[in-house]
Amino acid sequence: MISYRIELHDPNAHLYRVTLTVPQPAARQRLSLPVWIPGSYLVREFARHLSGLEATQGGRVASRPVPLTQLDKATWQAECSARGALVVTYLVYAFDTSVRAAFLDAQRGFFNGTSVCLRVEGREAEPHRIELRSLPRGWEVATSMQAIGAAAFEASDYDELVDHPFELGRFWRGQFKAHGVPHELVVAGALPDFDSARLLADTKRICETEIAFWHGDTPKRTEIPFQRYVFMLNCVDDGYGGLEHRASTALIASRRDLPRMAAAHVARGARPEEKSDSYVTLLGLISHEYFHTWNVKRLKPRDFAPLDYTRENYTELLWFFEGFTSYYDDLLLRRAGLIDDARYLKAVAKTVTSVLGMPGRQVQSVAQASFDAWVKYYRSDENTPNATISYYTKGSLVALALDLSLRSAGSRRAATLDAVMRGLWARSVGGPISEGDVVDVLREVAGPAQAEALTRQLHEWVHGTRDLPLKDLLQRFGVQWQTPPATLTQRLGMRVSESALTGIKVTHVLRGGAAERAGLSAGDEVLAFGDWRLRRLDDLLRLLTPGQPGVLLVSRDQRLLRLSIDVPDATVPAGVVGLMADTQAPRAALALRSAWLGA
Repeated sequence: MISYRIELHDPNAHLYRVTLTVPQPAARQRLSLPVWIPGSYLVREFARHLSGLEATQGGRVASRPVPLTQLDKATWQAECSARGALVVTYLVYAFDTSVRAAFLDAQRGFFNGTSVCLRVEGREAEPHRIELRSLPRGWEVATSMQAIGAAAFEASDYDELVDHPFELGRFWRGQFKAHGVPHELVVAGALPDFDSARLLADTKRICETEIAFWHGDTPKRTEIPFQRYVFMLNCVDDGYGGLEHRASTALIASRRDLPRMAAAHVARGARPEEKSDSYVTLLGLISHEYFHTWNVKRLKPRDFAPLDYTRENYTELLWFFEGFTSYYDDLLLRRAGLIDDARYLKAVAKTVTSVLGMPGRQVQSVAQASFDAWVKYYRSDENTPNATISYYTKGSLVALALDLSLRSAGSRRAATLDAVMRGLWARSVGGPISEGDVVDVLREVAGPAQAEALTRQLHEWVHGTRDLPLKDLLQRFGVQWQTPPATLTQRLGMRVSESALTGIKVTHVLRGGAAERAGLSAGDEVLAFGDWRLRRLDDLLRLLTPGQPGVLLVSRDQRLLRLSIDVPDATVPAGVVGLMADTQAPRAALALRSAWLGA
């Protein structure tokens, strides 16, 4: 069996020591480290953190060095002889606090296999083992990989090996069962007033709701595609994100996002049962990553079967796998009873406003955004809002538009996006799919009367750049579309950062807005308007004369510029949207809304 002994070599220097043993290697055995981690579509060059590679053969008694030749940035060739086991040792620098790589210090350890486990080329289909060594006293291990001892774990192949992250250290641990399946939640770095019972109970409700979504209210244990599931949440001062795996997820969030014990709530004058917006955001993250257990880890782009760890893996389907998951993450919080209609609609309105505030939505389709993820999504700059659209946010609105279109067609009671998702699962037996599969199942669910129109609409929404007809669709469900006043930055068509240290800094200038017409650029520091010094951009509101341009003093590359700017009136539409449930809507609309939000 191919095995990796992973030692905490020097936590203060953030170094793991890895010993890879390959029985019966090839004469010119190639070893390589992935350049990316599935679920995060960017070449991250993990091999830059490897050092000190050495290889031997012959065992401890007759050990002899084996020449290692580096062939490219992440591939080595061992010039093996005879049939003795090849032993390769190397160090891995681990100081990435994200969920994508590896981390180690004296308080905590974490790693993904893609960052520490060299791939033995040609032997990927064989069983692999990880053994952990030199763990400090009191440290625990959390992972969804199959344990075969106190600190030994096995996977059936390399793909599985790198799909089970490890959390190491001292952390809070809780368990529950959802539809009979054991689940584990570990939380590292939480403050003492962390309400563990509440987080555990809310996470259980999410899991039960999502299992029922995919497999029905009384699913058979054999239908659920994992035997055990582990949530690994690392709490930091400031951070947010998650990465899905086949039977676990790695999460990162601010400590302030966690629910606090009731006593702490009461001391601050709040009712214990109230959920803060930041806690709801954390629950949405948990819901999102758990939904991925089905939608991207099993259902996956046909382009990802099999995965190529050496290069970019392109697909136009991230609008479905990330966007549709983003649609369901908050919707399933509503169906689980963790938020109410008003809070859910507020979240949808925020997404709509975000998309309408991106001029790039008229430049790039969500299918193009998916394909370009490797060079654009994770490499945002000052021009990103003008040239791109997020396949997460726009994709979630495509899902919303499709779901509402199905539900309001009226030809079939069971015509919903839920039915499409379950139909895709059944059609593919929880395996790879293409856009053609999505279209085929949509036709089946919609029925003959609606199939052509809906498939044509979906193609336009995915491959085109026109705005979605959400206002009309939502009104059919008794949801009022409101246009609250735009903020000053929205009226100007710009984004800024403000602080006492840096002043007012322009971060983005949106295409076609007043700021662009005035000649503002990203990086400009806004100093004054007319004869008045500006400390905050909103101070400009007190200095404006409606309908009259003024002179803005800005600093650019140490030079002072005077720019004439005309600020649009607050009543001019700026893509700001508010959504509210209309309690006086017709009975048919109320019934549609109830079925949609509380299905």
